[in-house]
Amino acid sequence: MPTLDTTDLGVTIENYVATVEIQRPPHNFFDIDLIEQIADTYEKCDTMDEVRSIVLCAQGKNFCAGANFGASNSGNAKDSSSGELSNSLYRQAVRIFRAATPVVAAVQGAAIGGGLGLAVSADFRVTCPEGRFSSNFTKLGFHPGFGLTVTLPELIGKQRASLLCLTSRRLNGEQATAWGLADVCVPLSDVRSEAIRLAGEIAGCAPLAIESTRKTLRLGLAERVAMQTDHELAEQNALRGTADWKEGIKAAAERREPNFSGR
Repeated sequence: MPTLDTTDLGVTIENYVATVEIQRPPHNFFDIDLIEQIADTYEKCDTMDEVRSIVLCAQGKNFCAGANFGASNSGNAKDSSSGELSNSLYRQAVRIFRAATPVVAAVQGAAIGGGLGLAVSADFRVTCPEGRFSSNFTKLGFHPGFGLTVTLPELIGKQRASLLCLTSRRLNGEQATAWGLADVCVPLSDVRSEAIRLAGEIAGCAPLAIESTRKTLRLGLAERVAMQTDHELAEQNALRGTADWKEGIKAAAERREPNFSGR
């Protein structure tokens, strides 16, 4: 089996399905480097005749619990001249949306914040009752990112997307499936195998027809995400200097409810 391993990803290819495993357990927090590695791997898969679909999965307890706020490159890198966040992360995220190969995400545990954005970048999501889906940005005093203000309304409708974003509420795997946020809900032990089975079903169809049909179904999506992430970033930069942002991050670290002041 060919392999395309990178620093934080393990990649195997079998029966036209590439299994791309994030290897930062237990929570698989992301930074710019990880998103770039995923984008690079997807682009390589696009060029390989032996890959017709991808399963994105993760080691450990959670699929992706969001950004690693303790890392210097945890999210959008800081512009040294302005002190604001630059668009480095989102440029890499848009590359994920531009990739041509269908992706099935195997979501065990948490897909939170930007981790939800990564899960939603896939064509399909397989989860379990223990799955947890949350756009928790407003609970942190922040604005949603990773293109979620585009992808969530398109996936589950504007009303439900607004409810998730404005409450920062968390859905379990069964609720997410009922809402259309996930496509299949199976026992925890079966999440990855079911994702591989679904990816194999896609890979069993005519590859040129799959590429053509998917391109039509996702027409303009990457461009909309690119434009929206520019707006998301501007809002994030505006909120990043507020007392509420500092309180939200501090409260999350201390595992308590935040006390927001509106400043």
